[in-house]
Amino acid sequence: MRWFRLIPVLLTLFIFGCATSPDDKYAKMSAQELYNEAKTSLSAGDYENAISTFEQLEARYPFGKYAQQAQLEIAYAYYKFDEPDSCIATADRFIRNNPGNPHIDYAYYLKGLANYTRGASLVDRVGSRDPSDRDTRALRDAFNDFSQLVKKFPDSRYAKDATQRLVYLHNMLAKYEINVAEYYMKRGAWVAAANRAKYVIENYQRAPAAQDALDVLVRAYTRMGLTGLANDARRVLELNKAAAGQARPADQGTSGN
Repeated sequence: MRWFRLIPVLLTLFIFGCATSPDDKYAKMSAQELYNEAKTSLSAGDYENAISTFEQLEARYPFGKYAQQAQLEIAYAYYKFDEPDSCIATADRFIRNNPGNPHIDYAYYLKGLANYTRGASLVDRVGSRDPSDRDTRALRDAFNDFSQLVKKFPDSRYAKDATQRLVYLHNMLAKYEINVAEYYMKRGAWVAAANRAKYVIENYQRAPAAQDALDVLVRAYTRMGLTGLANDARRVLELNKAAAGQARPADQGTSGN
């Protein structure tokens, strides 16, 4: 009759198995209630719970009016939660599945922010590793995301900020190329340095680093004994410096009274 002793154990296991799972608390919630709870978590900085609740909303009400907004909120929560890959994947899914949504510009903006944040400190990192080995993909992806936003949605509320970030990214990528060129100069790789400098001049003409590229060309050509090319680069550099000086506002004198 030892099996009688198992009854309390079996009853405990049965009750435990029938206990409410964490997801069951959402079972009777409406789409709006789920959305409001997720937004409360998002506002409180509880991004993990916000993501989970928004995902419950998507799963339970996939065709409701809150489902599309939930996707955008999930992307934003992933961005704030420092999960850029998940943010970008979610934003891409939103763009792919909702091409006519009025908030699609925000999805492009979130993608740009995620890549921008991930790559923003690349140029300023210090290390002994060859800078040409560093991956600038995040920077270039951010540039592409913001470019698409500005091109497709010029009247978007995010277009102005995206444009400002594009200028910064443009300058940062040019600076990165100069850092690589300087790395090659220190190692006597004159041809490689000159090629990097020419790339900057051809692709980042309006960046401040374009003058640095001309300076690299002067030094690299001089080292290679290409006097004519070095003189040409020096002449263009001097013209650029003169033009930059003329473009600056005139210094205003102060009264000695």
